[in-house]
Amino acid sequence: MEAIRNAPFALRIVHRKGGSAAIVYRRKAINGHDHLQRIAALSPLAFTAAASLLRDAIMYSLVAGNTPPPLPLQAGPFYPLNADWGARVACFALLAAGLRDGERLLRAADHLRHADPDEAAWWLGLLTRQDNLRALRAFRIITEAVE
Repeated sequence: MEAIRNAPFALRIVHRKGGSAAIVYRRKAINGHDHLQRIAALSPLAFTAAASLLRDAIMYSLVAGNTPPPLPLQAGPFYPLNADWGARVACFALLAAGLRDGERLLRAADHLRHADPDEAAWWLGLLTRQDNLRALRAFRIITEAVE
């Protein structure tokens, strides 16, 4: 539980009718209190496509002294993510919303696994703005999620 309190991002696995899915959260201060705020959800298809990205994010975000999570990932608990991997996962979740081409989602997830953490954070800043349609379209093209 202490790792979640210190983590800038968190991931939670949930079960849906179509299979396992995930929700990505970011830590924000609201009225002087620290809260996890939902960024985006991964559909079962996007969750499957991003499985290796999510496993790497959870494994490389481990705080010293924590034990690695069981594989396959279990529904229920929050998995803490550090700033580098959290930004990558959040970008993928925003990018994947509404997309249905599994092969392209796999390609985008692979691009984000190897993405520079600073670039992922920059894209996340653009993607979480109100007027993000052009940035989202550009990001989807760059990561080969769409043609």
